[in-house]
Amino acid sequence: MYDFVIVGGGIVGLSTGMALGKCYPQARILVLEKESQWAFHQTGNNSGVIHSGIYYKPGSFKAKFCRDGRDSMVAFCQEHGIAHEICGKVIVATDEQELPRLETLYKRGLDNGIQVQRISPEEVKEIEPHVSCVGGIRVFSTGIVNYKQVCLKYAELIQQQGGDLHLNTKVLKIVPSGKNYILETNKGNFETHFVINCAGLHSDRIAKLGGVNPKAKIVPFRGEYYELTPEKRYLVKTLIYPVPNPDFPFLGVHFTKMIDGSVHAGPNAVLSLKREGYHKTDFNLKDFAEVMTYPGFWKLAAKHADEGIQEIIRSFSKAAFTRSLQKLIPEVQAADLVPTHAGVRAQALMDDGKLVDDFLIVPSQNAIHVCNAPSPAATSSLEIGKAIAAQVSQRSHLENVAIA
Repeated sequence: MYDFVIVGGGIVGLSTGMALGKCYPQARILVLEKESQWAFHQTGNNSGVIHSGIYYKPGSFKAKFCRDGRDSMVAFCQEHGIAHEICGKVIVATDEQELPRLETLYKRGLDNGIQVQRISPEEVKEIEPHVSCVGGIRVFSTGIVNYKQVCLKYAELIQQQGGDLHLNTKVLKIVPSGKNYILETNKGNFETHFVINCAGLHSDRIAKLGGVNPKAKIVPFRGEYYELTPEKRYLVKTLIYPVPNPDFPFLGVHFTKMIDGSVHAGPNAVLSLKREGYHKTDFNLKDFAEVMTYPGFWKLAAKHADEGIQEIIRSFSKAAFTRSLQKLIPEVQAADLVPTHAGVRAQALMDDGKLVDDFLIVPSQNAIHVCNAPSPAATSSLEIGKAIAAQVSQRSHLENVAIA
């Protein structure tokens, strides 16, 4: 019998396990992951950015958790000797029409308590000599890290706290048993007082197994990246972002310096025909049918048809992808880019076609379901874990478990 079982071994699931171990030092905690390694999906395929929180609506979970999470993530990396760098980033307007949106973003940064600075094109070139723009914002607190390494440390700390970690263990059913739950898996059954669903790309399905309707469906979007060839890495010193289109839910292709010294360019954002579809040819009939029969998807597609078509073109045309990058760095040529990994974003979408814009945490009887935790969840992971542990202490009726 466990006090807590966490479904999902990505960065949110592991941070939650660690937070619960601190809050409930006598608790019996289990983390279940269906893959053979931790951080296999969203966490292990993201861009490794420690985000500042500039983009998010003031007062939202994303804004607060990201701002605080950036500080706690840096402190965690310092404490445990995990390689990271606070290199900062620039967000630039490439034409005059983008300047009002740049100013709005600057004010949002101030509202969110972030250290930001307006900079001229000349000042941008002092930071990023190869960028062409008409204005920019400097964001000082953005950094880079390898989140897989962070997750491995989270897992190590859970074990040190006495928690159990099971890989290759897929949850098939969640069966109520009095005040408890029995989780039926491919590796046997586990009984628990409390379930925490951090299943990412499958979080809506796990919620339904637990008898909860999150009122949103996960729609997977694949983000494809190129990498600058080693001899062209000099073109990018830090991180370079365009001004995001407020009518489109993604940030646009950008340049990201990685902690290993490589430079990634992207991502685009195209519908994935499989929840774990990292290649254009990946297809799953169940996943595809769920999206195609979901009214919310068609409402979203109609609203963003033009942008969606451009994303698809970028997916199949390296020349089109290169042209998007040349708006930021005109010197970049197609020959400078080689394909690298893709990631899949688990984006919750409501029936009315609106994307769930914030982290979505759905409580139920002796259970909590994290049903929308895309970027900046990795940056925010320590704060999300703390928040879930706090919710547990308010909602659970656990016996014989001492709160630290």
